[in-house]
Amino acid sequence: MNTPKSGSGTRTLKQRVKTANKRSLSSQKWLERQLNDPYVAKAKREGYRSRAAFKLLEIDEKYHILKPGQRVVDLGAAPGGWAQIAAKRVGAKGKVVGIDLLPIDPLPGVEFIQLDFLDDTAPAKLIDMLGGQADIVMSDMAANTTGHKKTDHLRIMGLAEAAVEFAREILAPDGVFIAKVFQGGTESQLLADLKRDFAVVRHVKPAASRADSSELYVMATGFRGTAR
Repeated sequence: MNTPKSGSGTRTLKQRVKTANKRSLSSQKWLERQLNDPYVAKAKREGYRSRAAFKLLEIDEKYHILKPGQRVVDLGAAPGGWAQIAAKRVGAKGKVVGIDLLPIDPLPGVEFIQLDFLDDTAPAKLIDMLGGQADIVMSDMAANTTGHKKTDHLRIMGLAEAAVEFAREILAPDGVFIAKVFQGGTESQLLADLKRDFAVVRHVKPAASRADSSELYVMATGFRGTAR
């Protein structure tokens, strides 16, 4: 990072990432954004595993979905930011289980499994790990982006729809479902499906979700069904 010369004032200088020969422009921009992201720095200071932790914190502070003693399933859990928040909020009498393709370092109060959520065996394994019905199913899953907006939108909506099907199997009455989606026009069917099963369905975009991103969350509360 460059340092200001004497007499140049107190103007804040952005951190820059030196461009390596083999680093792509997109990688360089991502690194620069990470280095200059206040939520990344705040996560490090406060001991959270990722900036995503603040998204769940902000959602919970507004809607109070996490309560002591609850059972929570975290889909797409790596590196553990959401599970970390959930475990603190539900406490020792609650239970949090998480799944991801990537390995996740152990967390107190959380049980992780490294597996593709779309694997045929994944739902049954999560249900067995939880040991009963869930109060909350939350998903921060996102497929690797291709750069093609429509394709990326369809991919993440497919993951959200799979998460909804799982939630119907495991949620207790009055349960909560929350999942990442992208704005793009095809989420209307997902919302219609959720409105049949839940009392209230809303879109949520926490401040920690980057303003220039089409990312937002769909949150459904008051599950009407009974887990099968």
